[in-house]
Amino acid sequence: MDYLSMTIGKQKNIALIAHDQKKHELMDWCLEHKEALSKHFLCGTGTTARMITEYTGLSVKGYNSGPLGGDQQIGAKIVEGKIDFVIFFSDPLTAQPHDPDVKALLRIAQVYDIPIANNKASADFMIASPLMEEEYEHDVINFRQNISERAQTL
Repeated sequence: MDYLSMTIGKQKNIALIAHDQKKHELMDWCLEHKEALSKHFLCGTGTTARMITEYTGLSVKGYNSGPLGGDQQIGAKIVEGKIDFVIFFSDPLTAQPHDPDVKALLRIAQVYDIPIANNKASADFMIASPLMEEEYEHDVINFRQNISERAQTL
């Protein structure tokens, strides 16, 4: 299967997402890393984006709330190549009514080889990486070729 080389720019497009029980933890993390985050374009699901903006002063573009389609909107932006980094403080101890949406978002981030931090420790490692300050080349499946080849076999 052929791959396409993609570039994550020096300025990253970072999605910030948190389940309800993790919102304050993500807000504190954003405040702690405000200087680093201010160099990048930030977006997030509705409530989380608004709370981070109010708490830190960072500009965070808000999409819908997760249960109202925000996770799917962010997944679509990954497919469009408009998000190249996801920080998602998920709550593994609380059932989520929109869990299929969350799983779809995480799956599409994996398909498109997008870095994902799902807790404070992984977010700390990622934000401190020297790759945050430079371009990063990665390979993504050539989906057009893949679809064309699959269509020929059906």
